Amino acid sequence: MTEQRRPLTSLPADELTAFTADLKGAHDALVAAGLSLDLTRGKPSSEQLDLSDGLLALPTSAYAPDGSDTRNYGNLLGLTELRAMFAELLRLDLPQVSAQGTSSLTLMKDVLTYLWLHGGVDSPKPWGKEEKVKFVCPVPGYDRHFVLLEWFGIEAVTVPMTDVGPDVEAVAALVKDDPTIKGMWLVPTYANPTGQVTSQEVAERLASMPTAAPDFKIFWDNAYALHHLTAAETKSADIVSLAAVAGNPHRPVLFASTSKITYAGAGVAFVGGSVETVAWFTQQLGHGSIGPDKVNQLRHLEFFKSAQGVRDHMDKHRELLAPKFAEVDRILTERLEGYGVAQWTRPRGGYFVSLDVLPGTAARVIELAGQAGVALTPAGSAFPGRYDPQDTNIRLAPSFPPLADVTGAMEAVAVCVLLAAAEKLSA
Repeated sequence: MTEQRRPLTSLPADELTAFTADLKGAHDALVAAGLSLDLTRGKPSSEQLDLSDGLLALPTSAYAPDGSDTRNYGNLLGLTELRAMFAELLRLDLPQVSAQGTSSLTLMKDVLTYLWLHGGVDSPKPWGKEEKVKFVCPVPGYDRHFVLLEWFGIEAVTVPMTDVGPDVEAVAALVKDDPTIKGMWLVPTYANPTGQVTSQEVAERLASMPTAAPDFKIFWDNAYALHHLTAAETKSADIVSLAAVAGNPHRPVLFASTSKITYAGAGVAFVGGSVETVAWFTQQLGHGSIGPDKVNQLRHLEFFKSAQGVRDHMDKHRELLAPKFAEVDRILTERLEGYGVAQWTRPRGGYFVSLDVLPGTAARVIELAGQAGVALTPAGSAFPGRYDPQDTNIRLAPSFPPLADVTGAMEAVAVCVLLAAAEKLSA
């Protein structure tokens, strides 16, 4: 059917008017249907959480493999065996990773706080004593990163996200002469929301590029590194080794967690980097902690048993997630292809699909969807300050609803995309 379609921009006025009227009727029918569907957050579904219910019967002992009592204080770095397991998965050596509490986002906040108050391994002074601090932010990007920057009063400087990662030449040009740019965010594998993967070549350039700030940091957020939607396991670039070879060993700080692997509210999170960075983090952490929840860490160690156990577990997640992402692509293709008003990503992993609609209509699409009972992430969420200069990007999160709800929601979204485009073109 799509080969018979013409771009909406090419329709004569009378045809566009009739097309708009038909879509208004379809939208009215959706409103009358009383839908209540939600594609706002990339949460694991209940079925995904069920995969980890074996955790509830663990651990079978209070003692770690090294004989230490996990119920007691101590061991700021976390259980050695769990660190070793995830060091393998994250392409780190054991001394380069620390295992902590549930949330990697909390660890990002902690590291920013420590840098702000005391500076890092290679900082001339605390970031909070600098006249100004800026961060490079690839866009579309992860809204939680931007919220943290706003909280600290750090200015976000945006660069485009490309098919192979952030526009590295734009990044290099920004950081070369501006000492106030102290760092950048990056979700390197299955980026939020585009699903793009940062190539080894881009990662090598990021690791080696000259920076005016001597303590420039790359916050390497590996939130989705193990969340494959195909049988192929895309490897994250080894940023820590690349930075060491380039003579900038303390530049990357790596974050990861099991929040979407086991229980979102009761997982384990990791921070990694150079040996000196991990030692610095541990020293700062020690002022407010006497050790992480090692009982929960032991629970995860017994549950997975090995790095391969984690990979096998993620295959089960893929079986639940992949059909939902396939359904999003099927409906968008069937309903929108050929009209020239939308394009979207087809990610190989992660939790999101990035939908770009006719410029100037994203907020209207979301408004129309809300009227029809379909909740979408607010317009501009993938940009600092929630300001999308083109008003074009919509982040879709199909992981949480049942497959039938994904179908219903995407059918409605497709109607709203076309109606918003037709309204704008008619105006």
